[in-house]
Amino acid sequence: MNIFIREMKAHRKSLIIWGISIMFMVVAGMAKYTVISSGDSMNELMNSMPKGLQAIMGGGAIDLTKASGFYGMLFLYLVLMAAVHAAMLGADIISKEERDKTFEFLMVKPVSRKTIITFKLLAALANLIIFNIINLVFSIMIVNQYAKGESVNGDIAILMMGMFILQLIFFFIGTSIAAVSKNPKTSTSLSTGILLATFILSIIIDLNDKLINLKYLTPFKYYEAKNLMYGGGLKPVFLILSLVIIGVLFLATYRFYEKRDLNV
Repeated sequence: MNIFIREMKAHRKSLIIWGISIMFMVVAGMAKYTVISSGDSMNELMNSMPKGLQAIMGGGAIDLTKASGFYGMLFLYLVLMAAVHAAMLGADIISKEERDKTFEFLMVKPVSRKTIITFKLLAALANLIIFNIINLVFSIMIVNQYAKGESVNGDIAILMMGMFILQLIFFFIGTSIAAVSKNPKTSTSLSTGILLATFILSIIIDLNDKLINLKYLTPFKYYEAKNLMYGGGLKPVFLILSLVIIGVLFLATYRFYEKRDLNV
């Protein structure tokens, strides 16, 4: 339990910074809604844009005249921020003891490596849950101010569910890379590099319909706002694939962390 508390305290400042950042993005994004939401002008403008630009902006299949639809467009950027936070957290919570030369703190305790990694992962999971609760509550509060009677809570809730699963995927990508990597300083950059590569791939797929089958290679295609809000919610095939990816990376984290040589 001491390890759990220590990890929560160690990442407290980071959680506050990321929480404030995503709240600011929601406020700044929705503040533009009042200006551009009159009539169907925004939908017409979006549809007149090149397909590539529509993909980058997250529009094209969302009703931007509604507050929920406009938030759906913002979701592309919110989920990218959340995924970066999760990947960095996953890599850091595993590798920081070696990087900061503080591993002796854990090694002198009468606990196994399995116990150490378990409490570290529990602390990180609590961190992600708090992050998502902040995002959910604040998003509901802000979007409802612009909703004008529209029911938005359900749409926001399903988007947050997709975001959380996506965060878990990239979190465990970060932990598994950190557990495997012999150089603790490179795990964060590798994790974020994979994240950006999959994000760019999701944009490329939107630009070329012939590449649609590649959607299974990028988690950003699993939980798109247009599918979550207008396509029936969480799709079983992507849920199952997500659970498989998370399970494999979870086991890899434990296996490689227990066997690795530590640079103490």
